[in-house]
Amino acid sequence: MSAHQSSGNPLPPGLGDAIRGTAEDIALLLRGARDTSVPVPGLEWTLGETAAHLAQANQLVAEIAAGHGRDHGDGTPGSIAAANARALAEFGERAAEPLAAMIVAQAAAYLDAVGAAERAGPLATPMGTMDLPTLGAYLLTHMLGHGYDIARAVGRPHMLDRRRVELTLPFMLAAMPRVVDADAAEGCDARYTVRLWGGARFGVEFTEGVATVGERPPGRPDCTIHIEPVTFLLMALGRVEPRAAIARGRVLTWGRKPWLAPRFPTLFKAP
Repeated sequence: MSAHQSSGNPLPPGLGDAIRGTAEDIALLLRGARDTSVPVPGLEWTLGETAAHLAQANQLVAEIAAGHGRDHGDGTPGSIAAANARALAEFGERAAEPLAAMIVAQAAAYLDAVGAAERAGPLATPMGTMDLPTLGAYLLTHMLGHGYDIARAVGRPHMLDRRRVELTLPFMLAAMPRVVDADAAEGCDARYTVRLWGGARFGVEFTEGVATVGERPPGRPDCTIHIEPVTFLLMALGRVEPRAAIARGRVLTWGRKPWLAPRFPTLFKAP
């Protein structure tokens, strides 16, 4: 049992190790990069800018966990993008080694804050109020998304796997109602069950375009989506096109209204 998985630790089993391990995996990729000015596929940032953003985000989460909240947008895609741009403009470091060290150190700082917390009360974050475990899942989600970006930029394998993706679910379920695309979901009435390969599942119910998300799937879903876990996370983060995932056999659907499946990912807009 690690130091961050003691009996008094509020994090679920494996989350602390996943956070630390993901940060170290990202650092290893960065330390092997010769040029941080190369572009990142699918992003407007360079490798150095992506790593700098990730280092700053890890620091922000660590400060929130320690009780030192900061404003960073209001959870909408536009406001978070603007906050990210301002933060990057004020932070000039783009070299691989210092950024790799900062990413690891700030992930560890979050874990240290968890270990020192006297109570796991609600914390204000850019994506709403969360407890420490959900904040940890947020940290892991963000690192996995940009870890995938960094791996693509340097041409190396990414660090996403089923176990790490499952550990992101508390944040994903909390965030989904906040990132509904109101225009795309207007008038939507549908009940979905989402099942990840390997066992994890949850429910999403739309009523007049408003989403309710819960760990328990609906009793009579209109549509069940069975999806490979890494594909699920990458699709949710806008890194994978749904049609491509379906074509590769990574997504299967069934139910009374299976034609609702292609619409599901369009109902959300990742910040």
